[in-house]
Parts: sequence; C-alpha cells; structure tokens
Amino acid sequence: MGAATGHADASVGHGELIRAVDRALAAHGRAVLTGPTGAGKTEVVRAVAAAAESRRETVLRLAPEAADQWIPEASAAALLASVPGAGLEGLSGPQRTAIALLRREADAPRTGRDHVALRLAVVEVLRRLAARHPVLLVLDNAQWLDAESTDLLRFALRLTPPGVRVLVAECVQSGAPVGAALCGPGTPAIRVPPLGADEVAELLVRHGLPARLAGRIHQASGGNPRLALALGHSLAEAAEARDASAHHADPLPVSGQAREVARRLLAEAPAQARRTLLLAALAARPTTALLRRAGRPDAEAELAEAERAALVRVGEDGTVEFTAGALPTALAADAGWPERAAGHAALAEAVDDPVQAVRHRALAVDTPDQWLAAEVTEAAAACRRRGQRALAAELGLLAAERTPTHLAGEGLARLVAAAEDAGWAGRADLARRATRAVLARDASPADRVRARLAVIDAAGQDLGALEETFAHAMDDAAGDPALRAAVQLRIAWKHNLSDGDPVRSRDAAAAAGALAALGGDQVAEAMALTVRARMGRILGDPGAEAILAEALALPAPEVPLGMRNAPQYLSVRHALFDDRLTDARRQLMVLLPAVRRTGSAEDVFEVLRSLTEVELRSGRCTAASARARRALELTIEAGLSPGPAWYVAAMAEAAGGGFARAAGYARRGIQASHEEHDQVFLSRNLHALGLVELATGEAAKAVATLRRVAELEAAQQVVDPSILRWHGELAEALVAADAPDEAARLIGGVRPVAVGLGRTGVVAALDRARGLCLSAQGDAEAAVHLLETTARRFATLELPLERGRTLLALARVERRRRRRAPARAALAAAAEVFDLAGAVPWAALAREPAACEGGPAHPAAALTEGEARLALLVSQGASNQEAAAKLFLSVKTVEARLTRIYQKLDVRSRAQLAAALAGGGQPQ
Repeated sequence: MGAATGHADASVGHGELIRAVDRALAAHGRAVLTGPTGAGKTEVVRAVAAAAESRRETVLRLAPEAADQWIPEASAAALLASVPGAGLEGLSGPQRTAIALLRREADAPRTGRDHVALRLAVVEVLRRLAARHPVLLVLDNAQWLDAESTDLLRFALRLTPPGVRVLVAECVQSGAPVGAALCGPGTPAIRVPPLGADEVAELLVRHGLPARLAGRIHQASGGNPRLALALGHSLAEAAEARDASAHHADPLPVSGQAREVARRLLAEAPAQARRTLLLAALAARPTTALLRRAGRPDAEAELAEAERAALVRVGEDGTVEFTAGALPTALAADAGWPERAAGHAALAEAVDDPVQAVRHRALAVDTPDQWLAAEVTEAAAACRRRGQRALAAELGLLAAERTPTHLAGEGLARLVAAAEDAGWAGRADLARRATRAVLARDASPADRVRARLAVIDAAGQDLGALEETFAHAMDDAAGDPALRAAVQLRIAWKHNLSDGDPVRSRDAAAAAGALAALGGDQVAEAMALTVRARMGRILGDPGAEAILAEALALPAPEVPLGMRNAPQYLSVRHALFDDRLTDARRQLMVLLPAVRRTGSAEDVFEVLRSLTEVELRSGRCTAASARARRALELTIEAGLSPGPAWYVAAMAEAAGGGFARAAGYARRGIQASHEEHDQVFLSRNLHALGLVELATGEAAKAVATLRRVAELEAAQQVVDPSILRWHGELAEALVAADAPDEAARLIGGVRPVAVGLGRTGVVAALDRARGLCLSAQGDAEAAVHLLETTARRFATLELPLERGRTLLALARVERRRRRRAPARAALAAAAEVFDLAGAVPWAALAREPAACEGGPAHPAAALTEGEARLALLVSQGASNQEAAAKLFLSVKTVEARLTRIYQKLDVRSRAQLAAALAGGGQPQ
C-alpha cells in the first residue's frame, strides 16, 4: 500500500478478531484468515506475530507477492531464507544440499534437484526449531504461493509436531482456497469482517481526516479499511486542490489510490463476471432478472462468482447490491464510452420503469436531441411528483445537456429546475454543478438567485462557508422584494446555525417577513414569522407563542423551503419542549407521511429526530432507537450533515443502548459540528457526552464538558432552559465533583427563570439536582423529602426516565446516610422503571453490585462521590499534583478535600487512609 493511504490500524475494529485467531491457534494449532484485499488481514497477522514474539516464540514469516506465483519454489526458498542459522545445523548431506541449491537458485531450472530430500529437510528444520521454542509459521498472501511451494508446504505441515502452529491469511477469490489445502480439513476459517461505521470514523480520525465524512466513506468502502482510507485521502486532496473543505454530500472521488484499491478488489472476480457487474453498476436497481433481459443470460452464475469474491450481495428476490459503493463507480469509470453506451442501451430496453428507460436512453447517446431532452424533462417532473428530488435533479441536468443550443432558454430553465431539485434533496454536488452552468449562461437575475439559493439550501448545517454566495444572491435580488425576502430568510437561518446569534437571526427574519409581505409571498412570510418565534423561544420572549400563532394563521400550502422551517413543525417542537409529548407525537405522525411525499431528506430527518426525542422522553427506548437508526441511515444515504444524526444516535444509545456507544456518537458529532461551524448541534452533542460522563461516574469530565455547553449557550444568548436541558446535569456533576455550593448557585440562577416561563419539567430536573446538593451539604432529611416529591412529580408528568434517575439519586442519598432498606427499595423501583422503558444501561446502573448494597459498611460510605474518587486515587499512591490533574482540580482544592476526608475517616496519613479503604472495600 502506498504512502497516500498507509496501512489500516489493526486495533481499529479488529481487537476481538485478533483474540479469536489466538484462541483458534491455541485450540487447533492451525487457523486460516480470509477476506478481500485491504480488509486488514496483514495487520491482524502482524499483531498475532508480534504477540507470539513477545512470548519468545520463533516466528517464521512468508508473504509472497503476485509475481511469485509464477516462479517455481520461490516461496519455499523465501521461507527457508528466513530460518535462523541454528535451525539448519546437523541436517543430513542430501538435505543440506537440497536447501543450499534452493536458497541459491530459486529461479534456476529444477532438473537435478532432490525434491524428496528438500521436503524432508523442511520437516526436519521445523522439528528442530520446535524442539527449542514454540514456532508460529505465518503465511500471508497465501493466494500467491506458487504451486510447487504449496505442495512442499502441504507435505511438511502434515508431519510437523504440535509445537508448530500455522496461521494462513489469504484473499477471498473465485479460485480454490489455499489455506484449507495447506492446513487440512477442520481447520478454523476466520473471516475478517468489514469495519462498522463507528470503526471507519475512528480510522479516519486517527489519520486526520474529517469525521463528518465517516458515514459516506463507510458506505462507499463497504467497511474495507484500505479503501476507506484511500477514499478519505482522495477527498482531502480534492478539497485542497479547490481550496475548500470537503462537503459531506460531495461525490466521493474514486481516483488515484482509491481507484487502484477498487480495481484490485474487482480483479478477484473473473472477466465474464465483471461484464455483468458493469451492467449492474449502470442500473439504478439491478436484479438478476433485469441483467438477464439486458443480455447476460448467465447472470446468476456470474454474480455467484462475484459474491464469493465479496463484491456483491444477491438477495433471495434477485436484487443485487454492491458491498462497497465505490465499486460501481470504479467499474463505470474504467469502462470505455462505447461499453457504457452499449450497457445503457441494453438496459433501456430491459427496464420496466419508464423513467429509468428514458434515463438510460439519454445516457446511451452524447449528442443533443430536442425530443429526447423533452422526454427527460417530463421524466424529471414525474420524479418531482413522486418526491424523488435527487433523481429529478440528475435528470434535469441530463435534459439540459441534451438540449440543442438553439433552445437555450429551455436549457436554462432545466438547469434552474435541476438546481432547485438538488437544493431540496440536499445534493450539494448537483446544486453546485447546475448553478455553475446557470451562471455561465445569459441568465436573468431571478434565475441566478434561484440557483444560488439552491446551493445554500443543499449545504445543510454548513452555512458558514457561503458568505460569498449570500452576497451575490442579495446583489442579484435587488429590486425584487420577494427574492430579497428569500435570501434574507436564509441569512436568518445562518445567523442561528453558524453564528449562534439568535438576536441577529430574529432581526433578519423580521426584515425577511416585511419583504415577503411587500412581495406578496405568504409562505415566506409564515417562515419568517416561524424564525422569529423560534428565536423568541430561545431568548425567553413570552410573546414567542403569539408570533407562532400568527404564522400558523397564514395559508399553509406545500412549503417550498421545507417543512422543517414551517410553523407547523415549530409547533411540534414547542410541544416537545413543554413536555406535551402526546400532542407532539400525534402531530409528528401526521407530518411523517407528508414529508416523505415531498422528497426532502432533511424534512424526513427532522421529523424522525423529533420522534426519537418524544419516544425517549416518553420512556419508549426501543422505538426511539429504531427511529434514531433510520435517521442515521437517511443521513448517510442522502449525504446530510452528520452532526444532528450523531446527536440523535448518542441520545438514543445513552437511554436504551450502551453508554460507550453513546459517547462515541457524541464525540463524532462534536467533531463534525466543529468542522461545519454548527453551533446549535455542537452544544447538543456536548450535552449528550456530558450526560454519559455523568452517568458513568466521570464527574470531573462531565463538569468540564457541560461547562462548555454552558459557555456556548451563554454565547448564543439562550434564556429558555427547556430547549437543551443541561442545567440539572451540570448541577448534578458539580455535586458529584464535590462542589455543592457552585451547584446551588447554578440552580438558584436558573430555577426562577424556569418557574417564570412555566417549564415544569425543567424545574423538576433542577429539584433532583437540588436534592443531591442538600445531601452533600448535610441536610439529608430535606434531600430525601425533595427527591421523593420530585419522583412523584415526574410520574405525574409521564417522564419515566427522569423518574428513574430521581429514584437512583434517592438511593444514593439513602445509602450515604446508611439506610439500607430505603436505598434498596429506591433502587428496585428505579430498576423496574428502567426495565419497563427499555433503558438498558440505566437498568444496569440500578443493579450494579455496589448500588445494590443499599448502604455499604465500608468507611467510604460517609464520603461524597468526589471525595471517594480522590480517596481512591491517593490510596493508590497518587500525589496531590497527579490527583489534581486526573480530577481536573487545582492542587489547593485537592488539599482541602483531603483534609475533609481525613476528618471523616478519622485517619492522619495516606497509609492509614489506604488501610481504612482496604479494610472496608473501595469507595464506589
């Protein structure tokens, strides 16, 4: 692999695989590792070999290259050349002669060699080595062994003692596998699995590539590490060449190293199968039946070959799916124009969808055709009616390319329509392509504005990089109030998303509304009012609901700028913020089929996001996880900004999946939001990470993370605490970090605002934190009373997860004052609530052995959580400076806490502290 892509890290996604190989070698002495080119076999083999060397085993390595398969006994010579000199001592004369000849003359004629002596010599060498130390024989790239070396090794390995273990790694190919022949029947065959999307994201981050592209690269690479890195580097190089950052919706450039890796993967299928694969690559929805009709009568058999080479998956209904999205792109790019044209012509006759038939006919020619262009335009309109906006954009561009030059006006109209379809679908690449073509023509100012607005609409969350586009659009819109309103409305969105400035967003929306009213555009006027209402809610303006009502009173036709920007959707969000979850869910279930009909991926995502949040707060974690998965899949399929989807996935995992996966999603969401200058979802992803850190007992980290949220929210002038409910979490983290006074000040500042705005759910969350604060300040009776009251209030509000968390807090307080029975009862109640909600990680917290003790007898029971963590570190030998660094505290704070710990435990030294903790168990 070249320097541009490097080797994939064995530790990324392959830890369990390495352990499985070790187990197979320990149990059977033989193992075969299989997988396609670039899957990471070599990295796994290296890791297993390194572990064996660390155990003082003798490791013999053999890694033939492609050219070696044509040189008789080349691999046998290479293997013997790697044997230490001591392993060759004492061999019989014929054996020494055979080995000497082979090592000196691997490429010489084989006449005159004693092949029996050579085989016996290899067996003897392996036996001698095994007598000294265990031997691991590693054969990488076994598919390139020459036939003579394969026969020699098969003979030798049948006679080797148990002290010789063998690991064979080979590529999946259509030919006969080598590993089973070498190692014998019953040898465990372990396939290297593709990396998951999470692991691809980790791989990209390790190589300094943008995290926001992980979903697209995972889809394009099929989880192949080498192809994923090659695609990532190709994107980075393409972005550098055009002096811009790679956009999450850009087509992935299958060029350079990426093209070479894809070619090597495709080379594992026979030539006849590759011809069938090319047809499948050109088809929109390939099936075996379609490929037969298009002139490939042996499609099933040829696809079976490709499936064995891990290039495609063929469903029971005959659907054909490439394992990596880059493969069809590489196939089409490597085929010449005549071959592609012939393929499209054959598919045009074979498909049963009229839209696809027209598309293939247009792609089969490269000359203008007035009537064909008109047919493609009608097909685009049909796709628009179906909600297939991305396909409509592709067809619109194709129609414009097939439009003769004497019909320039029609061609321009088709380009503008294609740009708008691309903007609606979130296809930034198609929007830019269509807009460049519009701007290169003699277009009117109105057409230039419409095209530029499409680029803005397709950008998703990444509006911060479009300053120049906004400026040109506003200049072209001069003199037309309706066009100026459209541009000004998008400026309002940018001020919120990218600038984190709700005041400027509100003011820009007010200007947009006035212009829309002047231009008679009631839809834009309603959307401008919606932005004002949204910003008003953020800023704590009691008049926000009245502004929203005004927007809802305007006519509500099909919204050209997206349901997510309409007052109907904001009404749902307000219901969610107010904990009117039944109302929110009912409205969302009405909107979901409506947005699916419109073809806007962003609209569908937004509805799925809100449904996930409603299900989570309602205590339906399984349903929430399903919604979050679909939202993430849609984000990858449509090339949307991934920051919001990773936030949704993080919250769903934090409630109903696993804390570790939740933290992973949140961290990627943080990075993606940074990369796209998305202030809104940067705060949200940080909040998700802080929640996980709090739940898993990392109080100092939670405080640091949630303080970043507080800083961002302050910078964004957010007043209403119901929109992102981080306040209670930060207060709880401060208590756990032994800063109850600071927590009390935070609660005291936020609670009156929440009460004044009528945010009862927020008030209850703050009261949970206040209960923990009271306990830490020594008022246990008041703490218990407040937490019991708060748990009942959450039950009334029908917020089960919040109730379960409150019961956990109650158990902690009861345990601290050594009331075993009430602590156990609270934990049992919490576990029951979490079980009913499907909140798996929270239920596990309620059942942890330390939690279920109901008031442990060890001395650390008297300590706060922050004191307990410090006590454990110090008892394990940490200095004050080291403990301060690990707990994100000042040395002065550590010294003060140690004084309190010594007083509570009645000890006078670190040695006595360690003894006290060891005698009563470690602090939890």
